[in-house]
Amino acid sequence: AADVAEEALAGALRQHVSAALPDYMVPSAWVVVVALPLSPNGKLDRRALPEPQGAQSQAAYEAPQGEHETLLAAIWRELLNVERVGRHDNFFELGGHSL
Repeated sequence: AADVAEEALAGALRQHVSAALPDYMVPSAWVVVVALPLSPNGKLDRRALPEPQGAQSQAAYEAPQGEHETLLAAIWRELLNVERVGRHDNFFELGGHSL
């Protein structure tokens, strides 16, 4: 039940942020935390933040087809450090950016 609520919240946040920001600025993953971890000097401790889970697209996976798609998927896998890239995956949703 909590996972369903978190997925619904992430979807609502993604939709809201997408209306105001370009695609490359919309986070590919959302993490619900009770409180942000702080360092001893009171600043955000980024290293203590949990790793996002399920950052990849929720669409059904379809393997790349043809030489060009297969090559591009291999490049994306290496560049984005993801396990697999499907033919309909979005570069930005997988964690890519324009820089």
